[in-house]
Amino acid sequence: MYVIIVYDVGVERVNKVRVYLKQYLNWVQNSVLEGELTEAEYMKVMSGLRDLIDEIQDNVLCYKTKDRKYLDIDEIGTKKAEITTII
Repeated sequence: MYVIIVYDVGVERVNKVRVYLKQYLNWVQNSVLEGELTEAEYMKVMSGLRDLIDEIQDNVLCYKTKDRKYLDIDEIGTKKAEITTII
């Protein structure tokens, strides 16, 4: 599945969440990561996020689709980071 994760977390947790998510997804913008995950990876990522965030103060949104080709993305401006494929 293709996922886009957007997070708004306390300053003291921002770097921890970003570093954790970069193990699985591509960083594309401040507090936004995206990429392909298996169902097992998705469950692991979500479980790890629950351990990192404060569910009372923080918010994480995960948008899922079967494949990136089903997304119509319009982009304006300069990319923060190029999406890479690690083989």
